[in-house]
Amino acid sequence: MLGFIAGLITANASEWYIHKYWLHERGKNKSSKWSYHWHTHHRKVLEENYEDSDYQKNIFDEFNGQTHEVASLVVAAAAVAPLFPIAPGFTAAMWISQYNYYRVHKKSHLDPAWGYKYLPWHYDHHMAPDQDKNWCVTFPLWDYVMGTRMVYKGTEREKLDIERRLRKAAVKGTQYKMYQKTEASKIAMN
Repeated sequence: MLGFIAGLITANASEWYIHKYWLHERGKNKSSKWSYHWHTHHRKVLEENYEDSDYQKNIFDEFNGQTHEVASLVVAAAAVAPLFPIAPGFTAAMWISQYNYYRVHKKSHLDPAWGYKYLPWHYDHHMAPDQDKNWCVTFPLWDYVMGTRMVYKGTEREKLDIERRLRKAAVKGTQYKMYQKTEASKIAMN
């Protein structure tokens, strides 16, 4: 039982560390193999209002951020596999945590209302002005331990940002409608 608990704590610490140092610090460099996270996933989530449409695609159809995420988790699961004979509870907890990470991360970006309700710390990570906080996805234990848990959901700043995004979307919608009318009138003239 202690091995299983240690595995859960270690998995959460690994999630924090990998997200902070590999996916963000290294990932901000466009030539890094981890750049998909910052330059694709974060961009899409902001453009799609916390959704990431890559999660709608089959991981075998194209190599995208989701495929990279799954491949990384499989490699991590294989890396801890040799520990199974000596620490089965620890290893099982790591594997369960890796599966759970993918499950909840994917669900939160396919169903933003679910993510907003059940993973507010991950919503805060993506939608707050400072995306270099709130590193944990499954549970914010190590964000609290390391002092990187910053609350955004439900704040006055979030309310102002939502209003700004809605105004921006309305302007884009108006511009798009004006574009459609202009194109329709061009077609009508020909």
